[in-house]
Amino acid sequence: MGKQKKKNGHVNSSKKKTSSSPVWLFWTIGIVTLGLIIFLFSGALDDKDTSNTSISYENQPYLGNDDAPVNIVEFGDYKCPVCKSFNESFFPLIDQELIQTGKAKFYFLNYPFIHVDSKRSALFGETVYKELGNDTFWKFHKLLYEKQPEDQSLEHKDIFTEKFLVKTLGEVTTQANVKKVSGKIEDSESKKAVETDEALVGDLGVTGTPTLFVNGKKFEGSSIEDLKKMVDDAAKESK
Repeated sequence: MGKQKKKNGHVNSSKKKTSSSPVWLFWTIGIVTLGLIIFLFSGALDDKDTSNTSISYENQPYLGNDDAPVNIVEFGDYKCPVCKSFNESFFPLIDQELIQTGKAKFYFLNYPFIHVDSKRSALFGETVYKELGNDTFWKFHKLLYEKQPEDQSLEHKDIFTEKFLVKTLGEVTTQANVKKVSGKIEDSESKKAVETDEALVGDLGVTGTPTLFVNGKKFEGSSIEDLKKMVDDAAKESK
């Protein structure tokens, strides 16, 4: 097994913390068999009782079969470097092991707290989803994380301008479709969609990104195997 490299996840320092332990620890394990990189991660326990909080999946972008028995939700911020690492290195394992096998649907919800362009990106993404549909949204989503600057000093700089977002969208769809989205990110429906996600952030006690939930329960594990077990358990409970 390769040398371990530790990364801290992104925590919203403006939120009140209910635990002295880190909200999100992200361990990157080096290259193993066939060059596979596995990201280990765990969320901190907190005192907030979310047992009665339900997540509405209606009008949310997702990947997977409609009849998949389990719902996985990622709360993320497009400016979060750890979210970038998660989507490039850990998400492919989720896709292979859980989405493509029909075991789970995977949803992305916005927690845009890092900088002003976090919110702009969230609004733009919601507009892409509303105007162009699920497939184009996920192409844009993937490319935007890929284009997040490697230089983390730019994290709190306004990088994802509307011009940048429009150009990025143009790389995954037609100019006719880009025109459908341009200038509409301030539409009330897009704002309402982001506000809905942010309300769930508060209700569920999310304090950092990325954070995962499985059928409404926070994932506290440390590997893809832990996540697979949680999904299997959730499937049994849903029967």
